[in-house]
Amino acid sequence: MNLDTRTLQQLDAAHHLHPFNDNAALAKKGTRILTRGEGCYVWDAEGNQLLDAFAGLWCVNVGYGRKELGEAASKQMTQLAYYNSFFQCTTEPTIQLAAKLAELAPGDLNHAFFTNSGSEANDTILRLVRHFWAVQDQPQKNIFIGRHDGYHGTTMAGASLGGMKGMHKQGGLPIPDIHHIDPPFWFSDGGELPEDDYGLLAAKRLEDKILELGPDRVAAFIGEPIMGAIGVYIPPRTYWPQIERICRKYDVLLVADEVICGFGRTGEWFGSQYFGFQPDIMTIAKGITSGYIPLGAAMFNDRVAGVLKEQGGELAHGCTYSGHPVCAAVALENIRILQDEKIVETCKQDTGPYLAQRWAELGEHRLVGQARIAGMMGALELVPDKSKRGYFPDRGSVGVLCRDIALQHGLILRATWDAMLLSPPLIISREQIDELFEKAWKALDGTAEALGL
Repeated sequence: MNLDTRTLQQLDAAHHLHPFNDNAALAKKGTRILTRGEGCYVWDAEGNQLLDAFAGLWCVNVGYGRKELGEAASKQMTQLAYYNSFFQCTTEPTIQLAAKLAELAPGDLNHAFFTNSGSEANDTILRLVRHFWAVQDQPQKNIFIGRHDGYHGTTMAGASLGGMKGMHKQGGLPIPDIHHIDPPFWFSDGGELPEDDYGLLAAKRLEDKILELGPDRVAAFIGEPIMGAIGVYIPPRTYWPQIERICRKYDVLLVADEVICGFGRTGEWFGSQYFGFQPDIMTIAKGITSGYIPLGAAMFNDRVAGVLKEQGGELAHGCTYSGHPVCAAVALENIRILQDEKIVETCKQDTGPYLAQRWAELGEHRLVGQARIAGMMGALELVPDKSKRGYFPDRGSVGVLCRDIALQHGLILRATWDAMLLSPPLIISREQIDELFEKAWKALDGTAEALGL
């Protein structure tokens, strides 16, 4: 039964609570209903073709409409639709995926615990890191340090590890023994410091916090290689190597939340490789299946996994769908596509540098205070005065305005505050990058005109 758009919107308003939305306001406005996708484009129920420069939600890395992924799911569903990983059992795709991830992951991150999402993966690391220290007679070493404005999901643990104040206002967060330091965002608080010097200063905040809390109390530090949701904060190159040195100095586990950065988003397989540091633990999701089916994982290095296996006893943690065979089969096929078609290499050597060139050109627009980009993710910081690093008085309203004007020109960008965020499918071509540039420039022009600038 095919329903008209208005009927679907009414049903949606009556029965569907949307994440990160004012649902009362959305019900009055009506949702945009997407009906089809192909390559870098999606179509809505009104027939509008949109260039999706945000890859769904940072995740459709191989683009829309890849029949191979549907065929992989169908084949596995027909053969064995489901079995659990409890009771000393597993399935062949789950085993193969764990081995493939160990092959791809940097260093000795050789052990996968499967979840349904990045949020659940971060829940997992909170529990298992605390368990790791407890079975080594250090139960007091249970504090996690994250960053203000960091994003690690929306579960109780994930939202607590993240530093989003709006999320902490709902549900009694953060839970105990989770602390935060300021993030590395040179545009906002770098002052007159060169970016490399600022990177070292921002990293020192971690050492100061460890010493304040006590090294014997701090279990781990967690961070996104590039902070996505808050506005694509790309740290100086000095930041992450210094963070790693601090963690090693005080025997604090280093957790890289690679949910957004993983599987080619930076032009490397993982963001930690882009910045040149080695995590002890890594959380992944999104690009592992290109968003075609839900899947996440926590990857542990040999040291952590060895303690959990040899000293941890029964691992009292898991999900009904941990290592779901259909999800694992889709992930394996998605990784095969990324490898066989050399998508990550193309991003690094060809389309990524071209996108960076065109993105920098957008930075010349009178409305843009900074155009930042790393691989296939970036942001345009919209400002009232291009000669200064500052924000509009009603911060956030201009970003929404620009986002809506971009949609009118057939372009999907995300707005966080007044930053326009970029994260296209990794398969985007040079011609489509040119199309993106033209539509983004028109959106910036339209926004500036609406503001009288």
